[in-house]
Amino acid sequence: MKLNRDKIIEWLRCNNQDQLKLLYQQAYDVKLHEVGPKVYLRGLIELSNICIKNCLYCGIRSSNSIPRYELTEGEVLSAARFAHEEGYGSIVLQSGERQDHAFIENVDRLLKGIKIATSNQLGITLSLGEQSFSTYKKWFNSGAHRYLLRIETTNQELYQRIHPDGHDFDQRKSCLKDLKKIGYQVGTGVMIGLPWQTVDDLVNDLLYYDDQDIDMIGMGPYLPHRQSPLQGAGPVDLNRNFEWTLKMIALSRIFLRDVNIAATTALQTIHFQGREWGIKAGANVIMPNVTPMRYRQDYQLYDDKPCLNDDASLSADCLASSMHVLSVPIGYKEWGDAPHYHNRMKDKPFGPICTDESFHADK
Repeated sequence: MKLNRDKIIEWLRCNNQDQLKLLYQQAYDVKLHEVGPKVYLRGLIELSNICIKNCLYCGIRSSNSIPRYELTEGEVLSAARFAHEEGYGSIVLQSGERQDHAFIENVDRLLKGIKIATSNQLGITLSLGEQSFSTYKKWFNSGAHRYLLRIETTNQELYQRIHPDGHDFDQRKSCLKDLKKIGYQVGTGVMIGLPWQTVDDLVNDLLYYDDQDIDMIGMGPYLPHRQSPLQGAGPVDLNRNFEWTLKMIALSRIFLRDVNIAATTALQTIHFQGREWGIKAGANVIMPNVTPMRYRQDYQLYDDKPCLNDDASLSADCLASSMHVLSVPIGYKEWGDAPHYHNRMKDKPFGPICTDESFHADK
């Protein structure tokens, strides 16, 4: 199946369930051919809900009245060891956005500590927002090798509508370019079903991934939070957002082929098997939450986030069971890098500009 703008629009507007089943099957077949049958696990550690940003859609925005926390180094290392012992190939360190010196140095210490604690066997993805080039470089040299920075929407006017003054759309794009220059596997993504968002916007989002040579895609349905200003923008069609997300996963797989695509937790919020649906539509990454349970209630970017009280060990067993039912093997103890990244780096004879090879062995 060849896709162009008109064909992508046609699929996004399609409501014929038999045809959509064919779309999802085609996407799954492309996944099998391009990235293989396995799903890769990224244990999610939510470092802190302290954030300097005030995004109009977010539950941990700086203006919201919620208990704030920051995990200790011991808690982070314990969560990382748990993920490693459970056979997760990688973890994701995620937090509210900060650029202060103490935060930057703390993340740097954590990266080095995790690498030592897991004998360099655990891959590390960061999702810590906009930072300076020097900070990105520092973290890369200390062991991070993937970075997820969602652009949320490529429509600049819509971007401004969902962010307060002081948020710079061009800065967001510039950060993604910096990450790519340094040598990270670069991930981005959008919220799907935002107020005022159109099908044309979603098409442009997908084309942006291709134009920027993105390695990893993390997209999820827009879900409101009761303390966010955007919650007052009108009713949210969750079923439409869910279906749009599955379509975008499938179309991204068919169009971009060899990238990594996550089946996000937000899908599970709408449907209890949402992540499984995402996998069958072409996704190949799942991010189980391994944050200590007592903090999870305070890291809700949207309402009704699932798995807040799920024991991490039981969640791992449940996930393994659900993948077994789908006949999808799990890539235990594998980093599961996107083939797209390695194909992209073949064109760079000297590799990343600041690689420390002791931290970036090929997994």
